[in-house]
Amino acid sequence: MKKLLLALLTGVISVSLIGSGAESASAAGKPKQVEVLLNTIKMKFPDAKPFQDAQGSVMVPIRFVSEALGAKVTYSKEGKVSKVGVYSKDHKVDMTIGQTSALVDGQKKDYGTQIILKQNRTFVPLRLVSEGLGEKVEWDKIGRWVWIGNKDFRNTDDKEFKLTKLSDFKAYTKTKDIFENWEGETFSGVKIIKENDLPIQLSNGQVIYSLDLVKSKKAGLEMVEVRSDARGKPAAFLMKNGYAKMRQVLDAAFINNGDKTGMNYYPILSTVDKFATGKYVESDNSWMNFRITQADYILFEDRNLKSYAVVLVNPFK
Repeated sequence: MKKLLLALLTGVISVSLIGSGAESASAAGKPKQVEVLLNTIKMKFPDAKPFQDAQGSVMVPIRFVSEALGAKVTYSKEGKVSKVGVYSKDHKVDMTIGQTSALVDGQKKDYGTQIILKQNRTFVPLRLVSEGLGEKVEWDKIGRWVWIGNKDFRNTDDKEFKLTKLSDFKAYTKTKDIFENWEGETFSGVKIIKENDLPIQLSNGQVIYSLDLVKSKKAGLEMVEVRSDARGKPAAFLMKNGYAKMRQVLDAAFINNGDKTGMNYYPILSTVDKFATGKYVESDNSWMNFRITQADYILFEDRNLKSYAVVLVNPFK
């Protein structure tokens, strides 16, 4: 109950700091790098990265994507003409560098965008992967992600995410109930995830897609933006030997992405931190000195987390 009241109080006080309205939040910096997710796991590209060209077409390096899907890639050259072939058990694609069309299972198809050679890699329009290799492909304009295959998210219940003993987080227990579930029961341990594990489902709870730092246009204050399939889940910034910075989302700033996900905003600064010790001191303005880089972890709270806590290694540190 104490945790719930504190979280609600955080929301009330924080909203007063920056005003309301989704238009108050803006992402800082240049557009994110286009990423490719195969069966919800981000692919790694050693050199040439996927990108969006001037026409808005999403271009992917065909070799790495094809081989990840079990297909073989061949290269040949006839004079100044470079050709690329992709062969799988069920499909065959023949392409020529510089052309906008390709032969897919013997049928000519035009993609409106040239197949190009860049950084010694062959890049093709995203739709060619779908039609040429028979895979379900989806462009996620919110995350700038290319989804290939299924959307069965990894889960913190999976064996690859080991349970860390609660005693290993003793330095983060200055806030007494921080490692309790919503029924007031102490967690058996902690699951630690990293940004490159996203997207991931937290047990039977929400799916966390991504995090970013954004700034309020109105007040110039920084917030942590979390894309999730849920709205209004509390979180906390954890510092070693310090009180947890409990945060509720700014509901007035919530953005519905229209794809069953939304943007939740957590203020980095909040006057609720004055209550961290349980005693309010009006003259204590130390809460204003907190910086997101001081946090070691971001803890996600969810009613569906019954037996263990989930913390994300702070990607902004």
